[in-house]
Amino acid sequence: MVNIEDIEKAYRNIKPFVHKTPLIHSNSFSKMFGAEVYLKAENLQKTGSFKVRGAFNKMVDIKDGKVIAASMGNHAQGVAFAAGRLGIFAKIVMPVTTPIIKEEATRGYGAEVVLYGESFNDALNYALSQKGYTFIHAFDDDEVIAGQGTVGVEIMEDFRDIDIILVPVGGGGLISGISVAVKSMSPKTTVIGVQTESAPSVCLSFKGKRIIGKTPLSTLADGIAVGQVGERTLEVMNRYVDDMVLVSEDSIAMAILLFLERKKFVVEGAGAVPLAALTENRERFKGKTIVLVVSGGNIDFTLIDRIIHKGLVISGRIGVFEVTVDDLPGRLHSLTGVISEHRGNIMNVVHDRLAEDLSVGKTKVVFTVETRGREHLEDILSDLIKNGFNVKKRGNLP
Repeated sequence: MVNIEDIEKAYRNIKPFVHKTPLIHSNSFSKMFGAEVYLKAENLQKTGSFKVRGAFNKMVDIKDGKVIAASMGNHAQGVAFAAGRLGIFAKIVMPVTTPIIKEEATRGYGAEVVLYGESFNDALNYALSQKGYTFIHAFDDDEVIAGQGTVGVEIMEDFRDIDIILVPVGGGGLISGISVAVKSMSPKTTVIGVQTESAPSVCLSFKGKRIIGKTPLSTLADGIAVGQVGERTLEVMNRYVDDMVLVSEDSIAMAILLFLERKKFVVEGAGAVPLAALTENRERFKGKTIVLVVSGGNIDFTLIDRIIHKGLVISGRIGVFEVTVDDLPGRLHSLTGVISEHRGNIMNVVHDRLAEDLSVGKTKVVFTVETRGREHLEDILSDLIKNGFNVKKRGNLP
């Protein structure tokens, strides 16, 4: 099992190649959640993710060799970048479903990219079948785990008076390394892993004390959408990790939005799950000193507008609702007048006169309105109802 000496050696190995990322105190999050909140900003790491740490530690002693890895994202870029810096040839196998932006980023670091299979498992099995390469596992490898554990060493170097560290969990490499480092240097600190409800295999395995595989569903946190924990990582987690929690997709979307708005941080879904956990468990963490490990910032920008919109809807900052009215002149003016009195900003209006449940002479008017938050939105809806309008919420509004 990986120990603190392995992690300290890894730290010496990788120091010339990676950033020591900042540990940032967040005044806004601290006030919002009634805790002292710090961010370990691995989204500012080279390649935008912690993955380069494990990749460098695994590859630093490889001489004149060739490496191969299977990945859909951050691990691919970490291995490609490390190989380029170390003068090693790297082949990265990715499924054909990999987003083009991630494929091109990996090529940009100098690796040969092979697209194979429809799923990650197809790509993994192909990579494992190739001869003449050193395989770089994304998480279930002692040297990779030790490299990721350097995140924990840096946190402890900067600040030890920490009650809780919240860590994203996919295959378990990051939390395994961090937990060994943190428990060795600050035994009183609680280490909690965070997974999405859409990919809970590690949480199930941790609580069941055995490997339990579960196929991930579609998730905003694609970087931690792993179907099965590693044998090495589960062994470490069972010894050093205190708890594991699940968070919803809605909370992840809100967390991404909060990072953008409050910290001006671009954070991918996997990196946002610690903040999502803080959002869902306010009372548990109230009054504590907490570090959120922001594991990466490689978000797919083709999706970010939808994620932002989803977060705004969940928070009540954008409301979508329909009002059924008589299809007569002046009725729309009456509706918009109520919204205007409350200083709601109407972003879109759609008339639906052909809905099956409408009687002749009626129309549905669907509004998309920007508000200051859920309470402001509820004031608008309540006033519409008081004025005799038939109001129905749409989308994710409770």
